[in-house]
Amino acid sequence: MVAMPAALEEGAMLDTFPRLLRHHANVRGDRPAMREKDLGIWQSWTWQQVADEVAAMACGLAELGFKRGDRLAIIGDNRPRLYWAMLAAQSLGGIPVPLYQDAVAQEMVFVLQDADIHIAIVEDQEQVDKLLEVREQCPALKHILYDEPRGLRHYTQTYLHGLDEVLAMGRIHNTNQPDFLGQEIAQGKTDDVSVILYTSGTTGKPKGVCQTHAAFIAAARGSMLFDHLTDAEDILSYLPMAWVGDHLFSLAQAVAAGFTVNCPESAETVMIDLREIGPSYYFAPPRVFENLLTQVMIRMEDAGRIKREMFHTFMKVAKRSGAEILDGHPVPAIDRLLYALGNLLIYGPLRNVLGMSRIRVAYTAGAAIGPDLFRFYRSIGINLKQLYGQTETCAYVCLQPDGQIKFDSVGKAAPQVEVKIADSGEILVRGPMVMKEYYKRPDATAEAIDAERFFHTGDAGFIDSDGHIKIIDRAKDVGKLAGGAMFAPNYIENKLKFFPYIKEAVCFGHDRDMVCAFINIDVGAVGNWAERRGLAYSGYTDLASKPEVVDLIRDCVGQVNAELATDAKMAETQIHRFLVLHKELDPDDDELTRTRKVRRGFIAEKYAVLIDALYSGKTHQFIETEVKFEDGRRGKVAADLSICEAKVEATGKAS
Repeated sequence: MVAMPAALEEGAMLDTFPRLLRHHANVRGDRPAMREKDLGIWQSWTWQQVADEVAAMACGLAELGFKRGDRLAIIGDNRPRLYWAMLAAQSLGGIPVPLYQDAVAQEMVFVLQDADIHIAIVEDQEQVDKLLEVREQCPALKHILYDEPRGLRHYTQTYLHGLDEVLAMGRIHNTNQPDFLGQEIAQGKTDDVSVILYTSGTTGKPKGVCQTHAAFIAAARGSMLFDHLTDAEDILSYLPMAWVGDHLFSLAQAVAAGFTVNCPESAETVMIDLREIGPSYYFAPPRVFENLLTQVMIRMEDAGRIKREMFHTFMKVAKRSGAEILDGHPVPAIDRLLYALGNLLIYGPLRNVLGMSRIRVAYTAGAAIGPDLFRFYRSIGINLKQLYGQTETCAYVCLQPDGQIKFDSVGKAAPQVEVKIADSGEILVRGPMVMKEYYKRPDATAEAIDAERFFHTGDAGFIDSDGHIKIIDRAKDVGKLAGGAMFAPNYIENKLKFFPYIKEAVCFGHDRDMVCAFINIDVGAVGNWAERRGLAYSGYTDLASKPEVVDLIRDCVGQVNAELATDAKMAETQIHRFLVLHKELDPDDDELTRTRKVRRGFIAEKYAVLIDALYSGKTHQFIETEVKFEDGRRGKVAADLSICEAKVEATGKAS
């Protein structure tokens, strides 16, 4: 263990992540800090071991010339050494800059250039190859360090180094200069930038969000206090390290509370690893909960008749009373009895299959979750709650108190957070979690944070009589139909995506006389549905064009319209016409961000011919679209798309 000046060890506040790490090494040194599944076996590191590894990595980076204020790129799946790299950079007063591991090489260029990256730590050969491809465009990049050496034996570039080599250098450095790292950690200030997280760039180039140690520690401690999190929690860390949600849960909260972070073997084994770990605390964006529900529904469709009928019968009981029982609200005795039986036969086994038997609290954030999806999980006994925040607020603005869950709100202002609604309807927030600045963008910083230090979220919403914040949509996306009715596309899209057969939806309607929609089918769910009906298909495009599939989606749209018709504010925004897209919307084609948010402006421009067809009354439209394949090749997908009329419910007004 690296030495630290006694005065700092005894008297300093635990106000930076390196100091918190040393604290845990001292008070719970033999407790597990991280686990990783490798070749089917869980490996474990204690807090003492993590502190030692971080110290060696920090000193190794110092040997390579990394110094205070430098930025360190980190690219790869969730791996212990990549999290340690963040702490190593912070120990030297540097700033980690995680990048999305599934980004193609050219997407990485902007961040590498903008952040002036000199050293990058990556997971494996795939990420090394990406950086080699663009290195000439990033002349500042001097060293590339890799964790997994497989496939790299014959790479001869002198600027490539294995992390084992760097750690060995660091241990020698630490032996020769035992006071070096302690002095570096002592120089760290709580208002130093601890990480730069780049926004997803839905409307333009990403912006680097500079967050301090103080901001993320305040967010971590506030949420720990709110949900009574302790050092006994277990979480599964599987979401992109470049996403603010993962940084809050897997690094900030873990290092603040001292609980255990578990890294899965691969993206393909996440569900198996989730069941093995049985986390007590879980976090996922809505799309993960949507996918899990889709898998459940597919399995139920494949089940025998008796099992299927029993599932649907008890799910009606759960929908009626499950959420109320979870919140401790009064429920008729017969429903309570039926729910207990359902818990024995259906809900308990279902939670076990999902790996959620031990979950005490689960959160979703990153996008709005549909009320129906939200209710489903709470109805089967999973304490799922919504978290509201942005990259610029450490993903920490609103939290939902136990026993006060509203399906259409994101909860109340979190501890130390002030929320107010501007005259325009935009949500403004202030608190210790607000970013320091956008990196090298004083203009954007001044636009986002006003003179009173309120951050302008860009979301439209209101505060109800109970103090709960309700989000309508992104302020820039909320519009009006030609007849004056409010148009909130995300609200409608979430209702569509509750159906297991619909993976993505994009709605249009601003300044138009009706709402129309693009639909992406879920190829797994619809493929399973088709196979059970003997429908042969050759791929996504063929499946999406089947008349039977179009009718299936028409029924889903009709059900959404029936729900919208009962809502006085949204009744006029029922979907009149729709089409099933011939390809899946894809981040590689710039249609979605890496966090799978729809890039509306880009899609509207790219598919303008389809939008025109929807609104001009056509019944078919031919389109040919260029796509990018995973290996970098480009191709084209063409189809003659059917444009369909949806069943629209009467609303008392002429439509």
